[in-house]
Amino acid sequence: MKILSLAFFLAVCSAAYATQCNVDPVNVPKQWITMSRGCRDSVRKQIQMEVSASIQYLAMGAHFSRDSINRPGFANLFFEASKEERQHAMKLIEYMLMRGELTNNLTSLINVRAPERKTWSSGQEALEDALKMETEVTKAIRTVIVNCEHDRSAAAGQDDNDYHLVDYLTGEFLEEQYKGQRDLAGKATTLKKMMDRHSALGEFIFDKKLLGIDI
Repeated sequence: MKILSLAFFLAVCSAAYATQCNVDPVNVPKQWITMSRGCRDSVRKQIQMEVSASIQYLAMGAHFSRDSINRPGFANLFFEASKEERQHAMKLIEYMLMRGELTNNLTSLINVRAPERKTWSSGQEALEDALKMETEVTKAIRTVIVNCEHDRSAAAGQDDNDYHLVDYLTGEFLEEQYKGQRDLAGKATTLKKMMDRHSALGEFIFDKKLLGIDI
């Protein structure tokens, strides 16, 4: 009797599973998906750039973590920067999903590439490299904003200004970028002065200050 009951249960489950697998596709209206092609492509490129920046910062953190370098303050600074860039990419992905994008053609969205550089002669050089990279990221975000304000690929007669995305990038991303650039520039200036006065000892003291340790 138990065997018959089990067989009946499995038969019912199999039928239900087969029904679920053969559900007809749902045709949801697409009018709510309003991002233009040029704007969408610009955001996809920005996602890739944020990921590349994250990987480059990861390489910088790994460099200063080496036992022969041993600068934990710099390592922590760059590992945190890597995390922030990755979070930026995630925010853009979440935004695109909110707008109904990224439902197909994801093969080229994120291409993991090796970092352009893996070693630095000093913390000063690394900070200056980081500032250059952040400047390029900021420039790229501004390009996305311009493309989403004036998309030449938009259909004739269509309002090509993606107001919400432009406001999102301007209010949240750009402000964080400008603050980050100012912080890096300040750190590079301070470190330069300390190294001019104390040479390698200046970098050692600066590294400890990055960890919140006063010497």
